[in-house]
Amino acid sequence: MTIERQNPPGLHTPPGYHHVTVTSASRTVYLAGQCPLTPDGALAEGDVLAQTDQVVANTATALEFAGASPADVVRTVIYVVTEDRSVLSSVWTRLTESPIAEAFSSASTLLGVAQLGFPGQLVELDVTAALT
Repeated sequence: MTIERQNPPGLHTPPGYHHVTVTSASRTVYLAGQCPLTPDGALAEGDVLAQTDQVVANTATALEFAGASPADVVRTVIYVVTEDRSVLSSVWTRLTESPIAEAFSSASTLLGVAQLGFPGQLVELDVTAALT
């Protein structure tokens, strides 16, 4: 299997991710939105960055369970409850410096949203991976 990450001519150079990700995968892994919930189902304590750390841990666990790694990720969508671009930027930085940083080199979207599913939830991560 190959995963090609590319930036087409005529489009801006993105900060760390690629505009186009193409794969010849024979198996695709779709993770449910990874929320900042601890193993006992409680919302991770702390601010948006603390919640981001829990989302990273949960995503790593789910990928490993599926037999995938951050290198196999072909698309991510990051949802953050904020209207503040500096908060979006801090979450992006935290993710791209995390143990699953390689996942964010593929096609990626970062969104500020009004709310998420759990009371107090500030971040959620949607991940698709491709495997042979």
